[in-house]
Order: sequence, then structure tokens, then C-alpha cells
Amino acid sequence: MAESSAVESSAVEASAVESSAVIAQPAVSAAAKPHFIVLDGLRGVAAVGVVIFHFMEMVIWPYSKLWIGHGFLAVDFFFCLSGFVMGYAYDDRIGSMGLGSFLKARLIRLHPLVVLGSVLGLLAFYANPFGITPGYGPGKMALIFLASLLLIPYGAMKERGHNLFSLNAPSWSLFWEYVANLVFGIALYRVRRGALVALTVAGAVLLCWVGHRAGNLPGGWSSRNFWDGGVRVAFSFMAGLLVYRMGWRPRTRLGFAALSVLLVLALVMPYARGGWVREVIVIVVYFPLLVALGAGATVSPRVQRLCRLSGDLSYPLYMTHYSIIWIWGDYAEKHKLATGGLALPVACGTLIMVASAYVVMVTYDNPVRAYLRTKLSGDRSRSVNRQPAPSAWK
Repeated sequence: MAESSAVESSAVEASAVESSAVIAQPAVSAAAKPHFIVLDGLRGVAAVGVVIFHFMEMVIWPYSKLWIGHGFLAVDFFFCLSGFVMGYAYDDRIGSMGLGSFLKARLIRLHPLVVLGSVLGLLAFYANPFGITPGYGPGKMALIFLASLLLIPYGAMKERGHNLFSLNAPSWSLFWEYVANLVFGIALYRVRRGALVALTVAGAVLLCWVGHRAGNLPGGWSSRNFWDGGVRVAFSFMAGLLVYRMGWRPRTRLGFAALSVLLVLALVMPYARGGWVREVIVIVVYFPLLVALGAGATVSPRVQRLCRLSGDLSYPLYMTHYSIIWIWGDYAEKHKLATGGLALPVACGTLIMVASAYVVMVTYDNPVRAYLRTKLSGDRSRSVNRQPAPSAWK
């Protein structure tokens, strides 16, 4: 089973302006903080890379034969972005918000698409024209669906590699994103920089241990490698938080296009003996550097609009594409597509998924989150006056 959920980003999280960041909190002038628009754009690039990777991994195995064989590393990039954005959005106000309001804000931001992804996965399971996997009656499927809705890991489907979330594989990283957000809301926001450095170094050591033990670092998506995901999010989230708190935002002439190329290079990095060492270097050094460069980059107004759209689409794209991937995998196996002819269907499929993500964003995600903010804040006017903040999701 390919890493059906790899990135499959929590960590998807640097992103577009999002008013659910604070619930019923006094506004700070929006001009008081910069908005790291290039990071929004890079998040979208990573999400597209994930979709392409998932289309390809269903047909070609092992990853060493894929031209985007390290696409699973995008999840570590998402987690690093998430740590950066959590520090940016909440470091200076989570104490006054309280844990309850913080978690409510995160649920409003993240969970509507967790629900939709589960529904789409269930529909795709029963509507698959290439056959329903036998042995899953209504009771078992109801339990799998409920676990998916509540984001409870449940690797019950052997045919899907014991994926933690068999209906919507990318939810594994959202599970760890929730864990990281909870730890941040309880303890990490209080941790001083020196202690954060020590914790991040410890996370890097654990990451090296996981890479050496497993031989590579795509784990976390299955019940067989569950704790690998915890190690991945632990390091990358803290690394992103450290980049923010240290103020590492070097001014650079590298724009959105150049930084996108640098990100893609990590995803298409070729395989070699001892490849886990290179994967660790990418996660520990390269991705935090990219986040820092993205935070310090400036772009023209036209490119800003592109970056904003890219960031807005990234989470809907990430959380809704996999229902089609399951069907695609069965189709590709039936028609023996591994023998060639993948470029056109993968390109068309990716474009369709991006267009679908836009529809989901406009017709479902934005309206549902706006409704929840209004209902849960209890005051419609507060949703207007609240401080906008980036949405940190994968």
C-alpha cells in the first residue's frame, strides 16, 4: 500500500486571511502584523504536489520509481508551516483567549472539511464503479464513518493498508495537527526560546531514529507506523514555531516562483542508498529555511493575488481529493495503466481536483465556517471586528 495518506497536510499550514483565528477577542490592528503571503502560495504548491503524488503512487510502486517519489515530504512542510503560523497568530493572545476559545477556533477552521472529506469518502466507497470491497457490512462501515467524522484513528480496512482513516486517507495528518494544536494551546505557547531549542533538537534526534529504523520517513498514515507521524509533527511543528520566535525572515530577492521551484525540488528528489539521511536533512534544515525565506520574501500585487488563491485552495484540495484517488487506483489497476500513458490522466485529474476544491471552498467551506463563527460567538458583529489571522492547517 502506497503511503495513501502521506500528506496528505497537518500540518497542509500557513495561510490565507482567516477570521476564525480568534473568537470574541479584542481586535489588534490588522496593520500591526505582516501577512506572509508567499507562505500561502507555497502551501498551495505543496498541496498540488500531494495530489499528483497520490495519483502516481496508486499506479507505480515503489516510490523510487516515481518522478515525485518524495511527495510525502510535503506533510513535513505543512507541519513546519503550521508551527510558524501558530506562533504568528496566537503567541501574543492565546493567554487571554483561553484554551477553550483557542480550540473552538481551530475546530471551526479545520473540522468542516474533515466532515466533508469523510462524507465524500463514504459516497466514493459505495459508488465505486469498479467494485465495492467485500466484507464491510452496514455496521462496520457505520463505525468506520463515525471514526472518520470524529477524527479517531481506526485502521480497520486491510485492503487499504490499515489506513488510519480509510475513507479519507489525508485525515491522518489532520489528527496529528489537532494533537499539535492541543499541545501548543496547553504548553508550547508558554515555552521560552531556550527550552524550545532544546525540544526541537530532541525532536530532530527522534526523527533520525525513526528514519534509521524504518529506512525512510513516510510513516504516520497507518496503524503499522502510527507513532512515526507523532515524531514527524513534533519536530516540524516546533521547528516552524522556532523560526517564527527567532525572527528568522531574511529579506530575499527570491520570489514565489523561485521558492516554489525549491520546494518542488525536495518532492522530486531522487532515491539513493541511505536515503533517510537526505530526508532528515530536508526536514530538519531545508524546510525551516524555506519557511524563513518565504516569510521574508516580497512579491508584486499580482503575485500576491495568486499566492492568496493558492493558499485558499490548498486545504479544500488536500481534504477532498482522496475519494477520487481510491476510485482512480481501482481504475488504473483494471486498465493496467502502470505500463504507460499516465501523464494525461494525472494532469487532467489534478486540474479537476483543483477546480472541485474551488467549488468546495466557495459553496461549502467558507459559508459553513462563517455560520459557525457567528453561532458560536453569539454576536454577529464580532465576526466583523475580529483580527484576521492566517489559517494554520497541512
